Amino acid sequence: MNNVWSEHVQGVMTLYLSRKLRFDDLFSGKYLSLFSLDQEKELKILEIGCGPGALAEALHRWYPRAKITGIDRDTNFIEFARENVEGVAFLEGDITALPFPNESFDVVISNTVQEHIEPEIFWNEQRRVLKPGGICLCLSSRRSIQCAAPCLADSPEETEFWNRCPDLKAEMEKYGVGRFGLTEAELPAAMEAHGFLDVTTGYAVTDLTPDDPKYPKEFAERIIEGRRQNDLEAVYRTCSLWKTAEEKEAFDRMLEQINQKHDERLSLFRCGEKQWDTEVNLTMILRGIK
Repeated sequence: MNNVWSEHVQGVMTLYLSRKLRFDDLFSGKYLSLFSLDQEKELKILEIGCGPGALAEALHRWYPRAKITGIDRDTNFIEFARENVEGVAFLEGDITALPFPNESFDVVISNTVQEHIEPEIFWNEQRRVLKPGGICLCLSSRRSIQCAAPCLADSPEETEFWNRCPDLKAEMEKYGVGRFGLTEAELPAAMEAHGFLDVTTGYAVTDLTPDDPKYPKEFAERIIEGRRQNDLEAVYRTCSLWKTAEEKEAFDRMLEQINQKHDERLSLFRCGEKQWDTEVNLTMILRGIK
């Protein structure tokens, strides 16, 4: 059992909800165009580092004739995916030694995995399990724009709380988070250097602005609730650091304040009082052929 990522880096629900938003059908057009896969073909698709299954879930909708397998080394992610995502086979395993024979898949896809894996292993294992002429898709999160609603601003008590928290950067470094990150120029060069042909790049933008009328009410509220989950988890990750009764009381007050703020944000949305808060994410998509 390996639960390092879900317990120390990013929790199951936080990762699932954020990816559900990014891979919603509202944004499918750009992904489908850049993936350039035959939706009518019975493809065998492998997602490596699938997390709790949100991208695999989207792939199942977008390519209904495909046989999709998701693999991740985190037990919590795989257990959640098996319980909540239909139509996809989920396995626990590691990209450094994928449990599949050579030339097993037509397509291999990953999302925000490359930056955590040694490049030689990352690219070569995917080439190994791809059939001749198979397609490798690598999704990499790039820059983002974030602008919070005024009602979500930190209170003085919250600011003091975060100032007292130890720097989590060392914790992330311990688990190798982002250790092998590459620039927008280095990524396609690395893909070519490891034997992939006809490498192309493109970018998909997800604009998460709940007050924009182009979005259905249900989707807008999912954006707000996703941000609530993210903020709550940020506090939960500090819970093991606080030992005294006073510190634990501060922890509980933070959770209460965060819920109150997001309740207010949801109420403002439902009353039609626009805040125009936004989160815009840019995903780089590389495509190469074995």
